[in-house]
Amino acid sequence: MNRIQQLVEEELDRSRWAEMPELTDDDDQGGDPDPRSCHCIFTPKHYERNYAYPLIVWLHGPDDDQRQVTRVMPLVSDRNYVAVGPCGTVEAEPPRRGYLWVQDAEQIERAEQRVLAAICSARRCLNVSRRRIFLAGYRQGGTMAYRIALAKPHLFAGVLSFGGAFPNNLRPLSNYHRARRMNVFLAAGQEASEYGEADVCRDLRLFHAAGMSVCLRLYPCGDELTTVMLADMDRWIMEQVAPPRAPVDQPSHRTPRR
Repeated sequence: MNRIQQLVEEELDRSRWAEMPELTDDDDQGGDPDPRSCHCIFTPKHYERNYAYPLIVWLHGPDDDQRQVTRVMPLVSDRNYVAVGPCGTVEAEPPRRGYLWVQDAEQIERAEQRVLAAICSARRCLNVSRRRIFLAGYRQGGTMAYRIALAKPHLFAGVLSFGGAFPNNLRPLSNYHRARRMNVFLAAGQEASEYGEADVCRDLRLFHAAGMSVCLRLYPCGDELTTVMLADMDRWIMEQVAPPRAPVDQPSHRTPRR
């Protein structure tokens, strides 16, 4: 097991987070660049150091990079969350720009290590709640978010995909009995060409067959990421963080009949 991954898992299994040692260059394996340089952290406005914030780990869309998180988060909320955006593992070929999340065994492992390293980094810099870590992604970033969250469901309070299909290779539900407790938010455009309604229906049937809790939202748009989607993301996460209380029946003050 990679040392970064082991550190995160050990820390999250404890009742409180202790200070983690600094990562070294030896923590990286397989020739991947130093993961500490492959992510971008978003700090909320009026940051309160004594409050443990929910953490959003944002996996960018194709032909983009870790800086997408700084453009997305102000449209979600500029106050409610700490966020971190890892960079994709494969550089796009010219004339395209940015980075990609590739669904093969080697790149999945690298993506997982980058997500874990990003969580470590956010935790060292800012006050983050270990029980409120959400993994989200756009298009192929959403597909990778599914894969990583379902492989390690004990690390995440929920997973969100925006126009990203459920992965269909390399056994994404191999950890089924633990993954079925994962809360899922699925957003898709009704006119999308990359992830259309037929794909959404296929994935929805799979989620229901697996007994997973899914919130599906369809929007009158194509493959783009909209401000309405991101506003709904904020509401959905806050519902997981602080579920609304059931109304309490008020006692009757009428005199009972005799």
